[in-house]
Amino acid sequence: MPLAIDTLNIYRRLKSTGFTEESAREITEIFRETVEENLASKNDLKITESNLTKHIESIRSELKKDIEQLRSELKKDIESVRSELKKDIAESKADTIKWVAGMLVAQAALIATLVKLL
Repeated sequence: MPLAIDTLNIYRRLKSTGFTEESAREITEIFRETVEENLASKNDLKITESNLTKHIESIRSELKKDIEQLRSELKKDIESVRSELKKDIAESKADTIKWVAGMLVAQAALIATLVKLL
């Protein structure tokens, strides 16, 4: 629905203030064109709102996909780190057991040597 402008009233007011008929007509026409070209109607706003709503939903959908993809990648990364930590812990346990066993053997040898000397 086009914007309603009372161009006749504008024309009459301009003429009553001393403008010539030609000037009043031209100014009124310029005003009408400017308003029609630059102001949005309610219908224009509804169309824009509808387009924005569709665009927002599209972006929301894309963001959900991106978030799910990042979540999946993060889970894989966490599992990889968890697996690596388990491996490192197992290696550390094995190294500790070897070290403790070596120390027990060394202590036993030291004790045996001390017993022989006494």
